[in-house]
Formats: sequence, C-alpha cells, structure tokens
Amino acid sequence: MRTAPTESRPLRISMVAEQANPLAREGLGPLWSRSTHVAELSAALARAGHDVTVFTRRDRDDAPERQTTADGYDVVNVPVGPPEPIPPGEALPLMGEFGGFLENMWELDRPDLVHAHYWMSGIATQLATKLLGIPSVQTFHTLGAMERRFARPDRAANDRIRLEQLIARGATRVLATCTDEVFELSHQGLPRTRTSIVPAGVDVTRFAPDGPRELDGALASKDAQHRLVAAGTIVPSRGFETAIEAMKWLPDAELVIAGAAPDDKNLARLKSAAKRYRVTGRVRFVERVPHTDMPALLRSADAVVCTPWFEPTATLALEAHACGTPVVAAAVGALRETVADGVTGRLVPPRNARKLADAVRTLLGDEETLADYSVAARKRATTRYSWDRIAEDAVKAYSRCVSAPPKQQLRHAMAE
Repeated sequence: MRTAPTESRPLRISMVAEQANPLAREGLGPLWSRSTHVAELSAALARAGHDVTVFTRRDRDDAPERQTTADGYDVVNVPVGPPEPIPPGEALPLMGEFGGFLENMWELDRPDLVHAHYWMSGIATQLATKLLGIPSVQTFHTLGAMERRFARPDRAANDRIRLEQLIARGATRVLATCTDEVFELSHQGLPRTRTSIVPAGVDVTRFAPDGPRELDGALASKDAQHRLVAAGTIVPSRGFETAIEAMKWLPDAELVIAGAAPDDKNLARLKSAAKRYRVTGRVRFVERVPHTDMPALLRSADAVVCTPWFEPTATLALEAHACGTPVVAAAVGALRETVADGVTGRLVPPRNARKLADAVRTLLGDEETLADYSVAARKRATTRYSWDRIAEDAVKAYSRCVSAPPKQQLRHAMAE
C-alpha cells in the first residue's frame, strides 16, 4: 500500500476540466471562472513542486496534443467531439469517450491522484479511475440542487442532480468550496467526513490596491459622493435588484453594475426597477469588464456590494478584498466565510434592501472604519486566499486520498 504523501514528496496530479480549458480566452461566462480556477490552482501546485497535467477537451483545430505552459504545468487537449466550443449541454454524451481516453493515458502513465472539476468531468474521471484504482477528488464549483432551488428550475436539473450524487459518492474525496456545499452534500447522503473545504482563491499580485482606477472622475450624478460597484452575469439570482432598491436610501451614492449585454432582457428588467425606485440617474450599467481590467474597476469603488441568492465561490468579494476594497454582502454561501463581518466588510440578510442600505450608509459615513476595513480586507486576501495558500489546502486534502481504498465503481452505479 502506498503511503500518504508528505509536504516534502511531490505529487503527480492530473486535473480533468472537460470544458474549463486553463488556456481559454475570456468571454466564456461561467466557464471562464472555472478555467481561471483550474489555471491558477495548477500554476500554484506547479510552483510548489508538484507535477501537474490538465486534461481538457480540444476546442480548436490547431490545438496541440500536449503543451507545456509558462506556469510549469502541462495541458493535454483531448480529441473528443468537434474541435470547436460547444454548449455545455452537448458535452455530456462525450464523457464516455473522454473517460476512455483518460483510462488509456493513465494505464501507461499513472498519476498519484486525479482532481476533477465540474460534474461532467467527474463522470469521465471516475469511469477511468475506478477501473485503474486511482484515487480521485471532485470539485463541483456549483451544485445542480442549489441552482435548481435558486436559479434555473428545469427538468434537466433532475438528471444532473442524480449524477452529482453518484459522483460525490464515488469520489475518494469531495473538495467543497464553502460550508453550505458541505451541508448540501451531506443532505444528499455524502458523509461530512469525506469532504474538505478548499475555497476559491485570488491572484493577489494582479488584484492589489495600487494601480489605475477605471471609471474614475465624474460620477453619474452631481449629488453622488460615493461609488458602489457590483458585477456579474445579469440574471435574477445575482440579486442586483436588491442593490438597486437599496439606492433609495443612499442619495449620495452611485451604483455601477458591470456585466450587462445591451440586448439582455434581464437588463431591461433592471432598468425598469431603477425607474420604479426613482434612482435611474444614480445607477449605471456597463458591459462585461475584461478580467484584466477588473482590478481597476474594483479600486474605483468605495465599497463593493454582493447580493446573490446563493454563492458557491465569492470570487468578486475575493477580488475586491485583494484590491483593498471593503465588501457589503448578503450572508449566503461562500460570502459568509470570505467577508469577515465587522472586519473586512459587512454581512446583511439576503434580499433585504433596507438592511443593505443601512450597512452601506454606516460604512460610507465613517472614513476611519472604511480605511481599517480596507487594510484588513487586503490582509485577509493575501494570508488566506492567495492561490499558493489554496494549493496548500488542496495538497492537505490530496494527502488523505492517495492511500484511501477505492469506492464503488461509478460505471456500475450509473448503469443501475
């Protein structure tokens, strides 16, 4: 039996990210966030001396079979499906073939363990690892059960939830991004002893207090003295309407919401809400800001507001903290753990515009507290959420898996 790894023994780690290509260009919506996560974690693990290879689906004709990145990890472009981006819903039928490719690769070149990202990657991973007896860990990034509850109630979600339950039970260990996810998985039957919390991280070099401030200069309204920033995909579950309503009680502030597409029907709904609450002149909608420009936008804010109905990763709050910008957030999901209430920002009840406005007004009215929160936010980001620290957390979880016995084969469970 292999012994559990120690910090001094490098691991051979295979990452499986079926569509979250770590070398992908921006503009992929939720896939971009997962791609960034895979890229940053892989780079941090490589810096720590581990041998990392990422397996992702080939999405363009000229993609090489294998390439070594400047960050020290390899990427294998798996030749499954058409060599072009495809909608996530069309990737599921390809996972059997994807798993077969992985099995052939790992039979000849065996990793110490495999880390799968998102549920479809988990299917392909376990089809290969169970036959070979290789330990696997699973990061879902977002769970179908929570999306069905808060965001997208549809019939297809039932199949996804059933498969996620099988994947969680078949994995050697599940790496949850927040405590809420641990509770959700426990409710679905996964023992808490088989989960570890490994949150999302942030690039604390790119996201830093010093640098340009995008949108600086004149505010949207002559009466505005403060700027609030919110960002994300313009969907109801992001809770932007709560932030817009809160502006009724914040007459000296402007709210900038980044992520709007001009033809988005949800944008029209939010504009209608701004008109209804009579704050149109102090709410600005801007298109999605490229990731390279996000630090400048976040630095331009006196505070960032995060008002989602559920939140598995709290990426925006992490990036704001790294820039030294306090956050006022709904007390949901990963935000409850990322934002230290009364230290780096404020937590308020979800979907409560009045409480949100009260917290923002109190914070903006106290320059000394605002400055203290700024310093504490930056420190929290660098000490707890840098990608190097997240990689350490991941390795601790990996160390509990390498010598663990295999679980029931997912292939048999799925066949039932």
